[in-house]
Amino acid sequence: MSKKESDLLKAFEQEFGTAGEATYFSPGRINLIGEHTDYNGGHVFPCAITLGTYGVYRARDDRKVCLFSGNFASLGVIEFDLDHLEFEKDHQWANYAKGMIRYLSEDYGTLPHGFDCYIYGTIPNGAGLSSSASLELLIGVIVNEEYGLNASRLALIELGKKVENEFIGVNSGIMDQFAVGMGQKNHAILLDCETLAYDLVTVKMDNHVIVIMNTNKRRELADSKYNERRAECEEALKLIQSVEQVESLGQLTVAQLEKVQGLFESNETLYRRARHAVSENQRTLDAKEALEANQLTVFGQLLNASHTSLRDDYEVTGKELDTIVAHAQAQEGTLGARMTGAGFGGCAIALVEKEAVTTFIDHVGQAYEQEIGYPAAFYVADIADGTSLLNKGAHV
Repeated sequence: MSKKESDLLKAFEQEFGTAGEATYFSPGRINLIGEHTDYNGGHVFPCAITLGTYGVYRARDDRKVCLFSGNFASLGVIEFDLDHLEFEKDHQWANYAKGMIRYLSEDYGTLPHGFDCYIYGTIPNGAGLSSSASLELLIGVIVNEEYGLNASRLALIELGKKVENEFIGVNSGIMDQFAVGMGQKNHAILLDCETLAYDLVTVKMDNHVIVIMNTNKRRELADSKYNERRAECEEALKLIQSVEQVESLGQLTVAQLEKVQGLFESNETLYRRARHAVSENQRTLDAKEALEANQLTVFGQLLNASHTSLRDDYEVTGKELDTIVAHAQAQEGTLGARMTGAGFGGCAIALVEKEAVTTFIDHVGQAYEQEIGYPAAFYVADIADGTSLLNKGAHV
């Protein structure tokens, strides 16, 4: 048992006055490339990472669920009943867990008893590394395993998306939950968001690492322009469907889109939104080929092109992300950099030579703080497995 697991079991006992029964871990994710393509029927290329969310579980003999987060200790234990699983604003982060329990109960039958769960996350809050999907899959896997529901991993992934869309009210795609649930160590997932067909692609970084750069500008997805961008893409698709038989922007090639550019004479913004979705989808397919051929320089160039498109055509970056990416791209030993996640703050990633990482963090960190006025944070995270049981038993 790792020191982390031992510390979590001690924290559980301190909070709930009894020993935990099982410890689980659910990763966060980064998307290597393929941003804002998921809800446009395109491809994404995410991987699970070693930053994530831990959960210690113990069964109760009543119908209460009691949740405590070490990250939000001031909120205390959040408690609700298995017979009352409605969204409650006061329950804040716990609504993601409650939504999973509600939809699992609807699909697999009411749970026979409640449980206590101590939760601790190592994902910076609001960073755009999928802390909500990590929590959803954590609770989904815990309930599935501990109550013997026999739900498939894909079913849990789809319920996590349903929590975001219907319980929380964010019109997001399935990428986050898929990466968190299906991740494999040292592999990225090329996912076709239209069909959910996927390929696991071995990621060989040789003497390079992925540096995660947190702008420390929080992005609240529900409050962002995410839904606005999605609506713009739907409007662009309707225009294109007047001349092309396609079901999504992800089915278009760049050449096909250029042919119908005349449809957008009165709305150039819609054309740029569509151009990002279509070109980013192609970059994602190209990125898979580059990694498979071990062409890291080409992969880095695709990262740079992705950020340019997200900045200019999709307009979801902002000053903080553009600043940190520009400084990252300028560093010696950097092959490429781009924002990752929904944008409007949050994180960017850079592909950096191992030997250059310390200098990279120093130089980018100083330049960013000088321009923005507050510091960024940097992490080197490895590619991890999906949500899983770490340990059964309460031995500290």
